[in-house]
Amino acid sequence: MKEKIINKAKDMFLKLGFKSITMDDIAGELCISKKTIYKYFANKELLIEESTLAVHNEIHETIYLITSKNYNAIEENFVIRKMFKEMFKSSETSPVYQLKKHYPEIYEKVMLREINECKTTFQQNIEKGIVTGLYRKELKIENYVRFYYTLIFNINETTISEKEAFDLEQDALEYHTRAMATEKGILELEKQLKNPFI
Repeated sequence: MKEKIINKAKDMFLKLGFKSITMDDIAGELCISKKTIYKYFANKELLIEESTLAVHNEIHETIYLITSKNYNAIEENFVIRKMFKEMFKSSETSPVYQLKKHYPEIYEKVMLREINECKTTFQQNIEKGIVTGLYRKELKIENYVRFYYTLIFNINETTISEKEAFDLEQDALEYHTRAMATEKGILELEKQLKNPFI
């Protein structure tokens, strides 16, 4: 039952917002009493924490699956962007923006977790791109990792609309890739930008 509650809450929070969804709403959707939810979660904040952890795990399991496939470094980043678009397509308001505004303590925990995971993913992507000749050999990897996650997190923290955030992230990805790419990398980037599924 705990997993059912987390999964339903996660979907509702992402679609309709952390602030607007109540424990009554979640109980109603699951056809259970609010008392049943409180048996597992003493308050809404604990349910939000568990729900954001579930989203985090889902995202990073999917990213792991994508990075374990045979995509080149640039294509890999675009496939990951597509995954985010699919996952958050029903959200009108950026979930990160909402968390920061209404639940700053939970937001801080989420960000610490995300930054660590993202640093690793971004670094592996840059190393892969250098080895395959898509990114320049002389890049200061740590700096470029930092530039990119600063851009991405800033967009999500300050942009209310999820659609606008996605469009800005897409531009940030192009900007980031152009800054690192070799001539071969630029050709691959142009190919990805023409991809109708992104």
